[in-house]
Amino acid sequence: MEIMKDPRFNGIERFEDKIWLSTPTMHGDEQYWVDDAIHKNWITTAGENVNTVEQEAAKLIGRKYAVALSAGTAALHLAVKLCGERLYGQPRVGHGALEGKRAFCSDMTFDATVNPVAYEGGEAVLIDSEYETWNMDPAALERAFEIYPEVRLVVLVHLYGTPAKVREIRAICDAHGALLIEDAAESLGATYRGAQTGTFGDVSVISFNGNKIITGSSGGMLLTDLQADANKARKWSTQSREEAPWYQHEELGFNYRMSNIVAGVVRGQLPYIEEHIAQKKAIFERYRDGLRDLPVQMNPFDADASKPNFWLSCLLIDRDAMCPQTRGEKDALYRQTPGKSCPTEILESLLAFNAEGRPIWKPMHLQPMYRMHPFITAQGSGRARSNAYIKETGMTDVGADVFARGLCLPSDNKMTPEQQDRIIEIIHRCFK
Repeated sequence: MEIMKDPRFNGIERFEDKIWLSTPTMHGDEQYWVDDAIHKNWITTAGENVNTVEQEAAKLIGRKYAVALSAGTAALHLAVKLCGERLYGQPRVGHGALEGKRAFCSDMTFDATVNPVAYEGGEAVLIDSEYETWNMDPAALERAFEIYPEVRLVVLVHLYGTPAKVREIRAICDAHGALLIEDAAESLGATYRGAQTGTFGDVSVISFNGNKIITGSSGGMLLTDLQADANKARKWSTQSREEAPWYQHEELGFNYRMSNIVAGVVRGQLPYIEEHIAQKKAIFERYRDGLRDLPVQMNPFDADASKPNFWLSCLLIDRDAMCPQTRGEKDALYRQTPGKSCPTEILESLLAFNAEGRPIWKPMHLQPMYRMHPFITAQGSGRARSNAYIKETGMTDVGADVFARGLCLPSDNKMTPEQQDRIIEIIHRCFK
């Protein structure tokens, strides 16, 4: 049945203008600093904006040094390279810093968190999530060190703006002599026990991608407390040019530096981070209150330990309220069932009314390119767990379960309460 003709949705009007998942929110200051760069003719990867945003971001987060780069992915790559060389020494030309080595990585995340391990010749060992924050499970990480005691690098992500159990994970890393890379791309402004995310890693990373809570249209930063690491990352990001009157290169480099134009947008955005977080929090709370009577839960966090930035509001449907749903590699099907729903039905219904939602990140161990990589749960190791396997053994693949039952809701901070009320009503009708 075509969704718009489904009698369950009678009386609901389609949005004239699309309601997006999350879009940039401009204030005018961005234009000032971009124009300033143009008027001064500093539009390359050098200039006052670049220098200023490095200083301001480091101060905001609480790190000694920040290196402005072209993307969060670039920052993650250089973070992996830095940690790899600190652990194993500088590689030969043509070899990565993790050549032949393993690293433990968050499993439920965007692939940009994991790919840099492959860039540097390493193998990602994927660590399952836990239900209390949807982030890396400390118990699974501890078990991973039992299985692979030689590993010395952990890559952790804070999913959807919710801090992971990062002090537990930091303690496990320290006990095993491992370095921690903290992917705080989605969690800028979030805190864990009073400290900003981005302060817990030996090297940390933030993103200014177009849909992040603070944006530069693109861009990211590497954060560290070691001046030598900051200097090395900055050098690598400009093709590793040596201090010589000609182009002299003694090691591999990259074209990763942030432009002064992008930095101007970031410079204009940074003063509004608390305003953006407050708007995102209000959206989360309206969803929580408006969906309270449905068999669903919002993305969880430990209110005693953390303050998320609420970048995306997400929904998890109770197991016994799921209608039948199946997903292939690129397509999904569901069967409409009275009193029940599933992510596919809700997302297709929202889209029919011109609103954008998204599935939860598909875990890396379910991705074709990482399907044969080791995958560690709190109970043991393995690969994708079928529902029958879980029922038979009691072993839960948390990431796969959250992916199957979860979805990201429209979380744009320019969405009005009235528009959000209509989205909440659409979700209610899916359970009719």
